Amino acid sequence: QVQLVESGGGLVQAGGSLRLSCAASGSTLRMHTIGWYRQAPGKQRELVATITSTGSNYYADFVKGRFTISRDNAKNTIFLQMNSLKPEDTAVYYCNRFANTSWKWGQGTQVTVSS
Repeated sequence: QVQLVESGGGLVQAGGSLRLSCAASGSTLRMHTIGWYRQAPGKQRELVATITSTGSNYYADFVKGRFTISRDNAKNTIFLQMNSLKPEDTAVYYCNRFANTSWKWGQGTQVTVSS
């Protein structure tokens, strides 16, 4: 069974940066399209960015130009570099396979952006 562990969240002021990490056991991430998702209080989970097995990226409009998704195949880890953070980026961030069937969701990592 695939286990996902997200880390790197924290409290940051608006305009600041954070780098999130997504580590996996039980699967080789580079073989899948992996997405970063987020869920703010009272809202549904939404897709933030994806990276394919060939390295192609997709970004939601609300993060385009500010966030960068990347992977380290040797470490079996996906990253999300978040710059120019805004208070509306406050959410729990998760990673998962971007497919019809997702893996079991991890605990996520909390990102809080103060104004």
